[in-house]
Amino acid sequence: MATSPGEQKTSAAVRVAALDAARGAAVVAMVAFHLVWDLGNFNYIDPDIPFSPGFKLIGHAIATSFLFIAGVSLVLAHRQKAGWRPFRRRLFIISGAAALVSLGTWLAYPQAFVFFGILHCIAAASLLAAPLLTAPWPAAAAAALAFGLAPLLYSSPIFNTRWLAWIGFAGVEPLTNDYQPLAPWAAALFAGVAAAKFWSARFSGDPDSSVFSSREAAPASLENTLGAACWLGRRSLAVYLLHQPALFALFGLLALLGAAPAARVSGGFLEACSAQCEKGGGEKTACRDICSCTEEKASRDASLALAADEGERALIVNRLAQACLSDRLAR
Repeated sequence: MATSPGEQKTSAAVRVAALDAARGAAVVAMVAFHLVWDLGNFNYIDPDIPFSPGFKLIGHAIATSFLFIAGVSLVLAHRQKAGWRPFRRRLFIISGAAALVSLGTWLAYPQAFVFFGILHCIAAASLLAAPLLTAPWPAAAAAALAFGLAPLLYSSPIFNTRWLAWIGFAGVEPLTNDYQPLAPWAAALFAGVAAAKFWSARFSGDPDSSVFSSREAAPASLENTLGAACWLGRRSLAVYLLHQPALFALFGLLALLGAAPAARVSGGFLEACSAQCEKGGGEKTACRDICSCTEEKASRDASLALAADEGERALIVNRLAQACLSDRLAR
């Protein structure tokens, strides 16, 4: 039995509301992820937690969900004849937001500023995805597969500089607070495009159906059920740009009020440091003294709390350890 236009529009509105809710859920996960990262960064919890493999995997899952949803949204926003003006407007807004992130992080962390984070990736991948919006869904699926596999098949030190690392073929990850290079991350957006176009072709019979792009309001019952998530989903970019400055302001206020904990190295540092020192031929008592000194200096070194990643933290701790060794030799 054929579906009436009214039923098609209601179905499309439900799909859009569900997408807004999914984006809203991703926003909540992102804020929670960054809150834990900040708690570690400001030493309320073990600072190793934000750099643990499991926590990084959670971050990757959240980033993947945003990119996939962005790909679906591209198809939803695109219409066969009149879709390029909103496409350009959306691309301009996301690119501007990405530039703001780069500027803000460069002012705060000049050595580890965000030169190609998730917003940069969404903007660049959206541009690359433009031809896929008028192509059959297998084309987007093939692009997703190609970008996903590319960095596994090829890498080179030539791409290690910031000027080229954004492509995705760098041999080592650059020092930056957020890094989603085109390969493999654009694969998630292309997969979103493929999934949306497959759904449209399978269930509406028209790969470029304007019904699929409907922004008509969803039924009130659905809006009430998904209300908060939908609200957040429609304001995801604003939340993304504002939540970290707000969290940093909160932790800064706590520091001014004297409620911030002292900087510290990770739990178990003293034992691990002493064992490594002794393994390198150091005398047990001397190793213990140097490591205790390093731990104490770390508690008063503000740069440790501002470290961008585990590599930078290790360099700072090593510098503190060298200073402790020099102090001991000078006695």
